[in-house]
Amino acid sequence: MPQDHTERRVVVTGPPRRTRRRASGYYRPRTEIDEQTTLGHTYVRSLMRTQLRAALAVFAVLGLLVGPLPLLFAAMPDARRLEWAVLGFGLYTPLVLLARWYVRRAERNERDFVRLVEDR
Repeated sequence: MPQDHTERRVVVTGPPRRTRRRASGYYRPRTEIDEQTTLGHTYVRSLMRTQLRAALAVFAVLGLLVGPLPLLFAAMPDARRLEWAVLGFGLYTPLVLLARWYVRRAERNERDFVRLVEDR
């Protein structure tokens, strides 16, 4: 009786393959940052620069807002109640608005950076 020595077909399964492949030289910005490459360093420095720019803008406005007050108070030595009114009430509203602007700006900068890094 002749036996059939043909091999049986075997079904091999594995994880699904991606149908779209990226170019071989493509790296995501997040990979660049994680691997601390020059490009990743540039991405992080750009975020730091934008945050610094916002902080310097707030510092400049704060300096223009608070800086002249001692000169103003020295020019009017008899206006003690005005000093307390300006320092106690008049300064808080601009400071709170300035702080809110800075926080919103910083969060927007970080959100834009995350969008850049996540490739969205």
